[in-house]
Amino acid sequence: MQMEKQVIKLNGISRHFKVGSEIVKALRTIDVSINRNEYVALMGPSGSGKSTLMNLLGCLDTPTSGEYFLNGQDVSKMNDNELADIRNKEIGFIFQTFNLLPRSTALENVMLPLVYAGIPKPKRIEMAETVLEDVQLTDRMKHRPNELSGGQRQRVAIARALVNKPSILLADEPTGNLDSKTSIEIMGLLEEIHAAGNTIIVVTHEEEIAKHAHRIIRLKDGLIESDEKNEHISVATVKRKQ
Repeated sequence: MQMEKQVIKLNGISRHFKVGSEIVKALRTIDVSINRNEYVALMGPSGSGKSTLMNLLGCLDTPTSGEYFLNGQDVSKMNDNELADIRNKEIGFIFQTFNLLPRSTALENVMLPLVYAGIPKPKRIEMAETVLEDVQLTDRMKHRPNELSGGQRQRVAIARALVNKPSILLADEPTGNLDSKTSIEIMGLLEEIHAAGNTIIVVTHEEEIAKHAHRIIRLKDGLIESDEKNEHISVATVKRKQ
């Protein structure tokens, strides 16, 4: 039963880069498991390896050695096309800079992963409308990014990340471009998404953001320095509009 619960399993993961004549060991023998519906913060200073680990978890890169199982599939040996397919089906990305298409409406931005998945247009529209409603943007579906606030843009990005019902939601500094009030709203939304059964991994350097997670993994010099349950979870749930 334990294997069924695990959505992520890393065995002896390392990632080395050649820089000139030197080998930089960004990650050194990482072993970690994340279960379905966990809410994990991945922390570490610059140079700790957290961005490299995020890229591996997001199937944007492959390890130098070791195994990475995502939903029981060994993705560590996959080629670029296979990784692209896994990314689209299994991983929802939320970026600090939103990464929305400026000429497309909120609805069109959210529909984009479904286009790549080959889902027919009527179904794409239905699915995108549903997740935009979930993030309280029903009245902003036809708006382009420049007609939305920073918080609304991040909500569009979250809806886009959720639309394919991914195995994991990977958020890279999700509040980095937002003011403190909007950051609290976005963290509240992530709490609701987690409560609905989603697995969330937040990559952050901010302690205040990490405290919303139920588990905090800290990296240093390419190794896991600590992996602990968060005993003092911050709650940011914001009352939804009726």
